[in-house]
Amino acid sequence: MLGRSVSPVFVGRAEELATLAESFDEARKGTVTAVLMGGEAGVGKSRLVQRFAESCLADGAQVLIGGCVELSTEGLAYAPFTAALRQLVREHGPAAVAALLPEGAERDLARLLPEFGEPSGDGETDTGRARLFEQFLTLLERLADSRPTVLVIEDIHWADRSSRDLIAFLSRNLHAPQVLILMTYRSDDLHRQHPLRPVLAELGRVNGVHRLDLPRLSRDEVAAQMAGILGAAPEYVKVQKVYERSEGIPLFVEALLDGGEDCTFPESMQDLILNAVERLPEETQRLLRIAAAGGNRVGHALLAAVSGLSDLDLEAALRPAIAGNVLQIADNRAYVFRHALIQEAVHEELLPGEYQRLHARYAEEISKDRTLVPPGRAALELAHHWYGARNDLWGLVSAWEAAQKSFKAYAYTEAVPLLERVLMLWDRVPDAARRIGADHTAVLERASEAANAGGEVDKGVKFVKAALAELDETEEPGRVAQLIVRQASFKVSKGQMGVIELLRHALRLVPEPGPVRAEVAMTLSRQLMLRGNIAEAEELIVEGLDLVRRSGDRCLEGDLLMNLALGHSLRGELEQVIAVNEQATGLGKAGGSGRIIVRAIGNNIDSLIDMGRAEEALRLSEEGWRYAKKYGRLRGSGLFILNNWAEALESLGRWDEALDLVESALNYGPSLRTQYALLRVRADIGLARGELQLVEGILSEIGVLKDRPEDFVQDVISNARLHIGWHLLKGEPWAALAVAERALSHPRLPSKAMLGWRLLSLLRTVCDAAEDLEPGRTAAVRAHAAEVAAELTISGPVAEAYRLSYSGDFDASAAAWERLMRPHNQAKALLRAAGCAATSGDREGAAVRLGQARPLAVALRATPLVEQIEALSRRVGGGQQAQEATSEVLTPRELEVLRLVTQGRTNRDIAAELFISAKTVSVHVSNILAKLGVTTRGEAAAAAHRLSLLS
Repeated sequence: MLGRSVSPVFVGRAEELATLAESFDEARKGTVTAVLMGGEAGVGKSRLVQRFAESCLADGAQVLIGGCVELSTEGLAYAPFTAALRQLVREHGPAAVAALLPEGAERDLARLLPEFGEPSGDGETDTGRARLFEQFLTLLERLADSRPTVLVIEDIHWADRSSRDLIAFLSRNLHAPQVLILMTYRSDDLHRQHPLRPVLAELGRVNGVHRLDLPRLSRDEVAAQMAGILGAAPEYVKVQKVYERSEGIPLFVEALLDGGEDCTFPESMQDLILNAVERLPEETQRLLRIAAAGGNRVGHALLAAVSGLSDLDLEAALRPAIAGNVLQIADNRAYVFRHALIQEAVHEELLPGEYQRLHARYAEEISKDRTLVPPGRAALELAHHWYGARNDLWGLVSAWEAAQKSFKAYAYTEAVPLLERVLMLWDRVPDAARRIGADHTAVLERASEAANAGGEVDKGVKFVKAALAELDETEEPGRVAQLIVRQASFKVSKGQMGVIELLRHALRLVPEPGPVRAEVAMTLSRQLMLRGNIAEAEELIVEGLDLVRRSGDRCLEGDLLMNLALGHSLRGELEQVIAVNEQATGLGKAGGSGRIIVRAIGNNIDSLIDMGRAEEALRLSEEGWRYAKKYGRLRGSGLFILNNWAEALESLGRWDEALDLVESALNYGPSLRTQYALLRVRADIGLARGELQLVEGILSEIGVLKDRPEDFVQDVISNARLHIGWHLLKGEPWAALAVAERALSHPRLPSKAMLGWRLLSLLRTVCDAAEDLEPGRTAAVRAHAAEVAAELTISGPVAEAYRLSYSGDFDASAAAWERLMRPHNQAKALLRAAGCAATSGDREGAAVRLGQARPLAVALRATPLVEQIEALSRRVGGGQQAQEATSEVLTPRELEVLRLVTQGRTNRDIAAELFISAKTVSVHVSNILAKLGVTTRGEAAAAAHRLSLLS
């Protein structure tokens, strides 16, 4: 028995669960009879069935479960039906089951279960079988008369002939409403002669029988499964390793995690994988060992060359492996192992001498004819095989060549292990530098460059330190300065201090004009900008632009322009930001620099959000993510794109989508600074939804509760804003006021308009809440805030909306937020406006505003805001205007859908009535429930009548 770790969290499969639920809805009407669910061994069929069964049971359905048993070539007769019948008898007793059948019919069921007495004397005659089939059909139909019934039959690839016949009979003849048969089978076990194949083909032509193929898990889903098993988010590198080896099969994920830190495969699972191989002829097994040395996919011509077999002999040896589904035929006359773990298991069975000899044969044949492997793969294949052959010289040379090819293909993550191999083999090859045309330090520099581009910060730090240890800054100051620039980049990624001092030292090393000085000036100017030292940064940018325009370095020019755009952003000159970043993007595209393209796009996403153009920001985010993938920069600037994308979604109130994006980005193992930025988005939503413990955990993790020093002004302000929000959520306005005082005392408050007005808007809320408790301190904070406000510009509609809130014009602010499609801010402004109206005695006006605010807050699940709205509503009382406001929040289409919901119509009925898809109806219904603040369709109908929404 394998003691596997199983995730307590059900991962993925939302689409498949929805498909099963829809099929069950159709079965209740009698239009769907059965679902055939296929998938590989270990892909999670049983877990999905269990989840679906749980949901059916929760809805009051009867669920019967039976499974087929593997016994040689034929399973146990009627095994799944016997198991289902036994469950039924156990739950209701034999008498109650017999009462559902015609008198005396239970004798036919006695052939399956002795509790029904003596079986009829027909035995296995055609008449006896026919009666048994009819009685089982009748039993299902009678069960479904009282409540919906699901019959689950697992592993029908092992079904005996009698069970297969009964399955086919029921699928063709079961038309009663409220009953569904769900059958699972292993698609990878169905070789061409498998007896289930004709049954599946026949059932595929039967009306009311649906097919569902269960795919492997995605990388993100594997990460979620691992997190469920481990109880914490796994490291990116470990996720990548497990995903690549398991190829998304949940069973293999569990087994690999059981293998400990090294993710080794348990011996019992290894035996299970090799079982299919060991049943093949010896000649086929020998050829599979040769193929396994070539990797998971091997071309026909290459396999023939290495094995020395003729085409006929090769095909004869391969045929049993293909028939047994160990190998599959791929495009371009290639063979691929059905799963990488099969290839790995066979490869590990090679003897040491056999292992080296086969890899040497592959390397020799590919060296003679590089067309034996797909285009662009030869260098990597040679590096792999020469290393496997234990040939140090050619292992080093080929790894260096493959690393350079990886750089050209933007495959930086692949380049890092290749360069590590060069470094490992260096001392074993006496003239290594001459062989590759680069010294040891150059290899370290190249490795640090690859690590930086691929987001592997810790490895990059080690490479840079090792390279600096080999250099003398007096003899090679330019080379040292460039390494210091990269070292500073890694420090920033790790959230460490001392970056400015390090870069100033690098600038002193290169006093003469030139490309290296321009590179250092570019990096230093960016870091100065982020810390609010705009004037000094701009001086360096001007110098740098003059240098690079004389030298013609377009990529470095693009970097400097983006720093210039950052200055425009801090001044609130957002149109200039967009224009300058687009200029930089053009330079990046002209120079083929993915780094510049992705960074410039990320900066513009941020500016579009500040300008209130969130929908454009979303479209640009998708484009930027595509570029990040294209240029191999997912874990670096690509995650910066995802963070800005999540911020755009958060601003629009699409919080669940934003959370999914944050979770996905965190699974990539971002640098510390990017991780903190992502967590701030999560904390913003957590505050709005009242998730106090979650927010406290995040604030502790990012150092807010520990007063961890911050260099970047934007981070200082964002942390202060979250800290204030946390205290307000806890009902501690005096503590929030203390944080506000510290924020205002910061020596470089943001000149960036949106950040400034957002902070001031929050400070007004703090002062209003703390005024009665701390009138003197509150007055001082208001005065200080007014001084800051006097220095701020209005950079766009978002800054203006925050300014209106700060100035107390809450109705105008709510209208501005509505135009910007930011529901949470709109609801908060409406609440403040309602409070002002109530204070002035306008109870009806307050009720109208609260009626508009509540459905917005409910739809977002912003619990604290909903509670504040309801508390004020109770004080001012409701009114007809509030009801009218609620109906105005529902769109005309949602009102149409609500009308049909009140009539008890299903999603499919509504879809047919309104000529839209059932999925669209589902979205409308979810929105209606959220806006009305209810959880069920019945409650929605009641609310519609109570509020007279449909009159």
